[in-house]
Amino acid sequence: MTTPLLTLDNLTVTYDRHPAVHHVRGGFARGSLTAVAGPNGGGKSTLIRAIMGELRPAEGNIRHQLKRSEIGYLPQAAEINRRFPISVIDTVLLGSWKTTGAFGRIGRQDRQQAADALAAVGLFGFDARPIGSLSAGQFQRVLFARLLVQDAQVILLDEPFTAIDARTTEDLIGVIGRWHGEGRTVIAVLHDLDQVRRHFPQTLLIARELIGWGATGTVLTDANLSKARMLSERWDEDAAICEPAA
Repeated sequence: MTTPLLTLDNLTVTYDRHPAVHHVRGGFARGSLTAVAGPNGGGKSTLIRAIMGELRPAEGNIRHQLKRSEIGYLPQAAEINRRFPISVIDTVLLGSWKTTGAFGRIGRQDRQQAADALAAVGLFGFDARPIGSLSAGQFQRVLFARLLVQDAQVILLDEPFTAIDARTTEDLIGVIGRWHGEGRTVIAVLHDLDQVRRHFPQTLLIARELIGWGATGTVLTDANLSKARMLSERWDEDAAICEPAA
């Protein structure tokens, strides 16, 4: 068997000592395209943030040989401050940090690459616009352009299509498809199960506990979705922290 690019080994992540992700085991294959699905509060975003390194496991670990610069991350829109006075092109150029460094000089080639990325997401000519003037869909296109410039091997997307229009969603799904075609590993938190079924060949279904992980058609069954709903209804926020797994 091929060794996974990224392995979750008995992963438990907690908030206030209560498990948000509970003893998850499995691996993401290199070049895989995986949706992370499940009920609200089921640990989807927590899982992504743990993979990114923003949250430390309470138990278990996340194994990979990737450098930080090889992982691209798009957080939820609510976590991003759009009032910061920065232009579209400068936002996209933030994706160049792995080659220029934090204080490196941005050259003509970097700016051309950023302009090409904007054109690829349908924002040709938006270079000088302040990000605060953009619609939600336009701003999400800018963030995808930044990921294009970053050129990461693993791309983590946390609810990338929330509150954006259908045309933008369709265009950005096309970008994700191109990443997949280039052999990049893409992991995306999604709520729309029809969207998952149409565009994501692999699914990780979680309701704090792992319900299923594999081919989307075998994971998103009525039985698994019913189990996820049942677990979400039985959650006890005051329950004691889980005991270590055997």
